[in-house]
Amino acid sequence: MKQPVPRRSALWALIFIVVGAAACRGRGAGETRSGSGATTARPVIGVTLLTQTHAFYKELEEAMRKEAAARGLDLIVTACEMDPAKQASQIEDFVAQRVSAIIAAPCDSDAIGPNLRDAERAGIPVFTVDIAARSGKIVAHVASDNVQGGRLAAQALARYLEGQGKVLVIDHPTVASVQDRIKGFDEELKKTPGITVVGRPSADGQRAKAMAVMEDMLQAHRDLKGVFGINDDSALGALSVLEAAGRKDIVIVGFDATPEAQKAIGRGSALKADVAQHPSAIGQRVVEIVARSLAGEAVPALVAVEVGLVDRETLAGR
Repeated sequence: MKQPVPRRSALWALIFIVVGAAACRGRGAGETRSGSGATTARPVIGVTLLTQTHAFYKELEEAMRKEAAARGLDLIVTACEMDPAKQASQIEDFVAQRVSAIIAAPCDSDAIGPNLRDAERAGIPVFTVDIAARSGKIVAHVASDNVQGGRLAAQALARYLEGQGKVLVIDHPTVASVQDRIKGFDEELKKTPGITVVGRPSADGQRAKAMAVMEDMLQAHRDLKGVFGINDDSALGALSVLEAAGRKDIVIVGFDATPEAQKAIGRGSALKADVAQHPSAIGQRVVEIVARSLAGEAVPALVAVEVGLVDRETLAGR
């Protein structure tokens, strides 16, 4: 016949069960155990990008992952693929997971505001990269100097057109970085009164839509002389339409300087110049800023990364 367990032993067993359960509940995302059995917390950063299909964002993400690994940060990288509702859901998930910080590249600079306020209420710091948010509490924004990039694009177009002609802007007005590019472009173009902007249709930064826009505008403005594509998908979409139509008299200036765009410039196509961004530098810098902020350092609210202009001459000189 078994002897009854002494009450003191039963009490100690109950204590061990309760403590063990509490310890299990206390280990969240980003926590690992070292070889000695001690728990080590690693900050988890939730990232929501505009897209993961564009060459710019692929390079940006690679640089972010590399810098995060070097700084002992864990990244959860998602992309909304131009869908504001999807981006809202991703931010909601990050808030529910109680990540240490959020990095966002908004697909709609205005629509993202309410979602960022949810993060603020949860005490989660938010940083933006490449594209700014128009509302919500943002610790820091890291991006190209888009206003300067727009100025460079206008200067290039004016130079190739020798100060005269009708031009088209393929726009994406819901994105803050594009708004800044257009601001710089318009400011600079005022210096060349012989150039007139005849349209600003949006292609949402997508190549297929840019092709449809270019086809329509080519029919509406047979005397068109220039195109500013606010990113390389816009510029390359326009290029494919012009080449199919045999129009070699129209000059295109793009923005991003992706390898595909540089190849088109190098072969002497209608795409004559491109504003070059540095996505690796942007990705590295935003993770650095997040790490410094989480460590308690004061960080700048705006970090502008310089841009440059790529044309056939600069490519030949490399």
